[in-house]
Amino acid sequence: MFPYLIGAIIGIVIGLAVGVPVGIQQRKKSAEREIGSAEDEAKRIINEAYKSAESKKREAMVEAKEEILKARNEHEREVKERRADLQRQEHRLQQKEETLDRKTDNIEKKEEQLTARLAKLESTQAEAEQAKQNQLEMLERISGFTADEAKNYLLQQLEQDVTHESAMKIKEIEARFKDEADTKAREIISLAIQRYAADHVAEATVSVVPLPNDEMKGRIIGREGRNIRTLETLTGVDLIIDDTPEAITVSCFDPVRREIARLALEKLILDGRIHPARIEEMVEKAKREVDAVIKSEGERAIFETNVHGLHPELVKLLGRMRYRTSYGQNVLNHSIEVSHIAGLLAAEIGANVAEAKRAGLLHDLGKSVDHEVEGSHVQIGVELARKYHESENIIHAIQAHHNDVEPRTIVACLVQAADAISAARPGARRENVENYIKRLEMLEEITSSFPGVEKSFAIQAGREVRIMVKPEVISEDQMVLLARDIAKKIEDELEYPGQIKVHLLRETKAIEYAK
Repeated sequence: MFPYLIGAIIGIVIGLAVGVPVGIQQRKKSAEREIGSAEDEAKRIINEAYKSAESKKREAMVEAKEEILKARNEHEREVKERRADLQRQEHRLQQKEETLDRKTDNIEKKEEQLTARLAKLESTQAEAEQAKQNQLEMLERISGFTADEAKNYLLQQLEQDVTHESAMKIKEIEARFKDEADTKAREIISLAIQRYAADHVAEATVSVVPLPNDEMKGRIIGREGRNIRTLETLTGVDLIIDDTPEAITVSCFDPVRREIARLALEKLILDGRIHPARIEEMVEKAKREVDAVIKSEGERAIFETNVHGLHPELVKLLGRMRYRTSYGQNVLNHSIEVSHIAGLLAAEIGANVAEAKRAGLLHDLGKSVDHEVEGSHVQIGVELARKYHESENIIHAIQAHHNDVEPRTIVACLVQAADAISAARPGARRENVENYIKRLEMLEEITSSFPGVEKSFAIQAGREVRIMVKPEVISEDQMVLLARDIAKKIEDELEYPGQIKVHLLRETKAIEYAK
């Protein structure tokens, strides 16, 4: 069996040895054929590529030549247009140059004419000056005055004539307008005042709290003064406990704090339990009561004046003025009074009544917090009104009611007038004797400072000043001008309610004795 197997293996080996070279030769020939066909195909593709490239190159050359030709034609056209434009500009410049040459020639001719005319005028002026000088010398010889003396004489005569005429004219105009204005103003103001009447009010900066007995003073003071210190610390007032029987004085510049202290003290006296804790409780209760009163007083003010649409904070600020006084006059009552009077005046002249009443009610708004905020009550009132979105007319009326700015609306003028009427009416305000005497002395001092014034007397509580002038210094015509100057100086340098009458007297006496 092995011999057959070995023979078969030998046969297979011989077959493989003979068949492998034959297969290799066949594959080699097949590969050579494929390579040949690929080389032919490559040559064909390369030839076609050469042909296509040549064709595209020729097309590109043709297109480039066309573009070059088109650009050349465009360039030549632009060059022609620019040459034509340059020729037109050159032509215009040439025309302008010719025009300028003509104008230059004309100007030179006119300059020569003007030079000749100027020379002629100079010679004429010299002749006129000489004639004037000759005439002046002749006039001086005829009149016997020099030029300066004649000028002074004429000026004196003219000044006298003008003084006389101006004084008479001023007197005539003032008399006419004063009659008309006084009549109309008296009518309007009298109607407004007659239609409104208010109580006379005077308040101070102290409050007196009655006591049931003098023993209560010791209880209010407390052990080592603890009760009175607590009360003064919580309320910010001064408690004056002196020899006044059965009374304690509460002193404070802020009326709200003074009222809180007064109410708290009355409650403590009624309750009888006086110690620091109870004092603190009563002070808080008094503050709540005062806040309620402030709100109700503000609502009362807007109800009485029929002014609606105010911001709630403005209503509270109006209520605070219930505890504010000015020269003894309650500011809230004064504001209500000004509102009514301004509304009545507006109705008389046909102005806006609602706006006048609103401005009159709010004109002293700044006084409600002027103890707490720096600045004048006018500035504070303007800021508050602007903060709570009041109209510009109302803000301007507040700002102008003391002439901090010039009033430019009818409402502002009406508020000024109503404020003056309310403050100047009898009994509205009080003034201490020292300030009153000082104002009268200042009034007499101002009027006596003018030249030609011999004596001056302040009469009728400072509402009139009577002035004696020297007749040899002040003429009748000069009296009118002197009265105006004195009134102007009083307005500029003195503060006073209402108005002051300036009354000048000139008396010439001649005394002779028959013997």
